[in-house]
Amino acid sequence: MEFPFDINQLFSERVSVLDQSLIAGRKSAGRTILHTSVSSDSPDLQAHIATVIDELGRASAKAQQLTSPITSASKLQTQRHQLYLLKDGESNGGRGVVVGFLKVGYKKLFLLDRQGLHIEAEPLCVLDFYISENLQRHGYGLELFDFMLQHKSLEPILMAFDRPSPKFLSFLAKQYCLTQSVPQVNNFVVFEGFFLNRSAAQLRKVPLRKPEGEIKPYSMMEREAVRQEQRVPPWPFAPPHSPLRSVSSRYSPPLSVGSSPSRAAPRAASLSANQSPQSPLIERCRARRTRLTPPPRTPLSLHAPPL
Repeated sequence: MEFPFDINQLFSERVSVLDQSLIAGRKSAGRTILHTSVSSDSPDLQAHIATVIDELGRASAKAQQLTSPITSASKLQTQRHQLYLLKDGESNGGRGVVVGFLKVGYKKLFLLDRQGLHIEAEPLCVLDFYISENLQRHGYGLELFDFMLQHKSLEPILMAFDRPSPKFLSFLAKQYCLTQSVPQVNNFVVFEGFFLNRSAAQLRKVPLRKPEGEIKPYSMMEREAVRQEQRVPPWPFAPPHSPLRSVSSRYSPPLSVGSSPSRAAPRAASLSANQSPQSPLIERCRARRTRLTPPPRTPLSLHAPPL
């Protein structure tokens, strides 16, 4: 991949390692040494490095048919990942071209082993891997991947791979004999041997969740209250009532309708207003019944009085 600026000015080594600072470095004597040619007070160089990373991320997303890039300069600055960048310094008239990149980082994962047990691990993961299409099948991918393994002092069997493409899986099978994967429920792929020869600090079995306690049934009073509420028609067809009061009525004497204080008072008031003794109609009715009623008969004695 060519750029309008000099790649050799940005990356003096064939393989450079970039982190959150976006400063290229190289591995020497077991440690990473930062290049003095690129520093935080060189805004043009930092902007060019960001441009290279963004272009590589977009090319990788297009090759994997992703909706958006998973690698960019801004993401690299906010995540604790490392990016290995491979260049060819002699191409493009001595200005150099970028061949590809490899991004790795540690992730805390919950994985399944062959027995189906959940294992908590934090392996080094391959998060993105891309070689320019016109430079593939020239050994650049193997060179870049081997450099990363030596830099991390790690075997590929002990790594996890985030959504590897079919090309990447073929690369792992051909170069490192990684063919038998252990099925997982997430997007990561691990191979047989990943769960072997690891310390307890790297692998930890996830304890099973405790079974939930038995749900207690409703009490008899609560059940009866629910039944009573279901049998009573909804308002306004029936007046609202308290379920607990209806249940407790089973154990108390029944009350008549007229015994309610709220209902007895209005009815008594209506009777006193409409049927008062001073009503003329009622007086005439009483007088008529009095006239029509015959006088009481004197009872006859069974014994005649003496003469």
